Amino acid sequence: MKTVCAMLILGLGVPFAGIAQTTLKQAFAKDFLVGAALNTSVFTESNRTETTIVEKQFNTISPENVLKWESVHPEPGKYDFSLADKYVAFGEKHKMFIIGHNLIWHSQTPDWVFHKADGRSLVDRDTLLARMHEHIATVVGRYKGKIGGWDVVNEALEGDGSLRNSLWRKIIGDDYIAKAFEYAHEADPKAELYYNDYSCEDQPKRDGTIAFLKKLQSQGVKITGVGLQGHYRIDSPPASDVDETIAAISKLGLKVMITELDIDVLPPAWEAHGADVSQNFALRPELNPYTNGLPETVQEQLAKRYADLFSVFVTHRGEVTRVTFWGVVDGDSWLNGWPVSGRTSYPLLFGRDGKAKPAFLSVINTAKMKTEANASR
Repeated sequence: MKTVCAMLILGLGVPFAGIAQTTLKQAFAKDFLVGAALNTSVFTESNRTETTIVEKQFNTISPENVLKWESVHPEPGKYDFSLADKYVAFGEKHKMFIIGHNLIWHSQTPDWVFHKADGRSLVDRDTLLARMHEHIATVVGRYKGKIGGWDVVNEALEGDGSLRNSLWRKIIGDDYIAKAFEYAHEADPKAELYYNDYSCEDQPKRDGTIAFLKKLQSQGVKITGVGLQGHYRIDSPPASDVDETIAAISKLGLKVMITELDIDVLPPAWEAHGADVSQNFALRPELNPYTNGLPETVQEQLAKRYADLFSVFVTHRGEVTRVTFWGVVDGDSWLNGWPVSGRTSYPLLFGRDGKAKPAFLSVINTAKMKTEANASR
């Protein structure tokens, strides 16, 4: 604990540019890729503070929204790749491993996808499969050889591990997932293809996820790996549950990615946890206690939590192939608006001012401790 506290003292208030010679991508170069999800201001380089952080610290990127269905395919027969093209061009410019997020999801998909022209009646299975096929072929095909990995299906499971009864499933059937992977592989046979979800560390959902993945494999589905979203709280899930989940998935011969990492330090708005975007709660003062800054004691807790998690990730080097933060700086985090709008959240390694937080040093120190431990063997 003395080492962590010493790092905290050194890190508080020190500008990002001078806080450490070692960057995240350098520290974990022999372990896994390290990345961030980018909003439009970052990859268009209009926010130079965040763009500079991304250029220096990360070697893989994900898009927050610009490749979701509602963004690239808002109307029948109408595609808009203007922002997606800029996102991909940014990744190519900086020689980063580019992620496509996402192809099939129950959220942020326009209503027209599931409905007939009257806007009320649902389409039939064949019509929806045709729309899915066309969308995936067009989007994945456009970036063939450029985007290295796709979140093909996002959040298809409920908290108990059963299949979510989304409109995709209601109309097509349980095989909509296998079909999505089939179409993605057809569009780019060399791209990595992932299933991405949250709260897989919870035992019921973990068991359901493993059974689900085994079924896909038995059907011959071309799936490369699984994205564990990593939307964690300051005190849950235990690092041991993260460890067990990574081990269980890797035993299936699948890669594991931590795809949307952030740590919520704010009081929970409800008992459950996860990342269900449909959850919304009213703002109350007790749910937003740090409007004037994060207390040093909480900074220490956040730093320790990140260190504990990265210790698990490093232990699984070779199984974990990528760790991606969901955002760059605290001010842009989705947790400022979910599940309670208007809060002041502090879930990432860089503060609103672009300065590295103590948690940054604790993560870097995890890599250094690993190197020192290996050297002493």
